[in-house]
Amino acid sequence: MRFSHRANAIRPFLAMEFGKHAAELEAAGHRVIKLNLGEPDFGAPPAVLAELARIARDTALPYTGALGLPALREAIAGFYRRAHGIEVPAHRVVVTAGASAALLLVTAALVDPGDEVLVGDPSYPCNRQFLSGFGADVRLVPTDAAARFQLDLAAVQRHWSARTRGLMIATPSNPTGTSVPAEELAAICDWARARGAWRIVDEIYLNLSDADAQGRPAQTVLACDPDAVVINSFSKYFGMTGWRLGWAIVPEAMVPVMERLAQNYYICPSTPSQLAALACFTPESIAVCEERRTEFAARRALVLAGLAAAGLHVPVQPDGAFYVYIDVSRTGLDAMAFCQRALQEAHVALTPGHDFGHCSAASHVRLSYAASRADLQEGLQRLARFVASLG
Repeated sequence: MRFSHRANAIRPFLAMEFGKHAAELEAAGHRVIKLNLGEPDFGAPPAVLAELARIARDTALPYTGALGLPALREAIAGFYRRAHGIEVPAHRVVVTAGASAALLLVTAALVDPGDEVLVGDPSYPCNRQFLSGFGADVRLVPTDAAARFQLDLAAVQRHWSARTRGLMIATPSNPTGTSVPAEELAAICDWARARGAWRIVDEIYLNLSDADAQGRPAQTVLACDPDAVVINSFSKYFGMTGWRLGWAIVPEAMVPVMERLAQNYYICPSTPSQLAALACFTPESIAVCEERRTEFAARRALVLAGLAAAGLHVPVQPDGAFYVYIDVSRTGLDAMAFCQRALQEAHVALTPGHDFGHCSAASHVRLSYAASRADLQEGLQRLARFVASLG
């Protein structure tokens, strides 16, 4: 059987590969501490679970419109109004089958073969795989600790070319948990917009960000660039990973394009997930999610202290999401060997930097602190013993 060049070009997603090996160890009777996946241990807010149970008993579940339930699109627009003080017309909200489907539609709508797209290195691998899958020439822009492992205007300007058609930014970022400062993000978007290039901004972790020095919540890119394309999800802030529900906010002219693509690619998002997700936006559910955001900050402090005690260096402290990007070069192992041996010898699953790009891949690993405090504490103790055993 002959497979497409597109399929052959895609490398394994190492976070999932290490998860598979962890499952094999568990099947052999070992207890593995899984810190490799960004999957909150809380699950959906209680009101959402209750609503799903009611829907399953009492509600017919036909297809919805390709762009999602009107009531859910209105609820998401209201969330931006309350959480960020931004007016987003509900008709510009596109509900999708997870953030991955949002990226699928957006990339299909914007990318032609040969288009150059700037993406920071390190960054979430699936983002660039969607771009490459539609023929984009993805230009990975190296970043470093001085830039908080994020794109800045100077880097964008250095790597811009006559073929650059757009850029993709994630803030906060997976794998580093770091954000682009609001002023820098505005400057990058202004530069790109002035050159007729589109801006995709992955804000999946936005509502898990720290407040600023004045106590104000992190701001969406729409505050400075109303025509940016925003990707978001119910998976992280609302803890609904397996529900496969996300959204995009797109410029008005892009809405009918997204609708045609969604109709043809997957018809509509999951009807029960959409109906239950309406309960995400009640004051009670938002309060639950905010308590969880505070808990993630406490877990981050626990992890940073534990890593320091183990002699593992974190070059940049995260300010959002639930990831820590660790420099393991002082251990004498590269990232892949460190993760392989940590899994086999300490039974702790992490993700090597090779998933996320090139420039820091061999020296860095990602730890997710979306796990419980008990698992984090045990995992850190195991890692400390493992690092000590390396001498």
